[in-house]
Amino acid sequence: MIENIEVLCHSSIRFSKKKIIYFDPFKIEKNYNDADVIFITHDHYDHYSEEDIDKVVKGDTIIVVPEDLKTKLLKKGWKEKNIITVRPNENYTVKNIEFKTIPAYNVNKQFHPKENAWVGYLLEIEGITYYIAGDTDITEENKKVKCDVAFVPVGGTYTIDYKEAAELINEIKPKVAVPTHYGSIVGSKKDGIKFSKLVNPEIEVEVLIK
Repeated sequence: MIENIEVLCHSSIRFSKKKIIYFDPFKIEKNYNDADVIFITHDHYDHYSEEDIDKVVKGDTIIVVPEDLKTKLLKKGWKEKNIITVRPNENYTVKNIEFKTIPAYNVNKQFHPKENAWVGYLLEIEGITYYIAGDTDITEENKKVKCDVAFVPVGGTYTIDYKEAAELINEIKPKVAVPTHYGSIVGSKKDGIKFSKLVNPEIEVEVLIK
């Protein structure tokens, strides 16, 4: 289910399937310039990085962003036709990929206020449903997510930590869980391992940040 999927760094994820898809490209090591679609979860430098977007974008790339990022993209020179703005709890289609936006926010911190309308993404590719949680705490909305593969932050401070992430995964019961958002800006590289030990053994955990 995670063939041809990489966690490049932090929360930067690359899908290399029928289409090349990036989520929150960050600290990209080389110029790929191959993205069919770029999904951005929110306006923080480690998720919306113009420098790294430049390394993956190509002529017909579509970028999917929360509404508060549209002005920045237009100032940078993006064409309006290549920008899709989204709000939480809505359904969309981009390049024949159907996806839903899941609210991503803090409930006991102030870094990601719910009113900012930032998001995670739930999308189906080749019959498999993937959930990219974004920067979030455990919420009433994400406890209801049904997916095959879940990418969840585990680094704490700005998001759920590895214990809370395991709690969320054990609640929503995907087939595969992948920890993100640790080992770079926040969290230890050990957090992925600690997360895996708390997840129900019936759920496969793939630690892609080494």
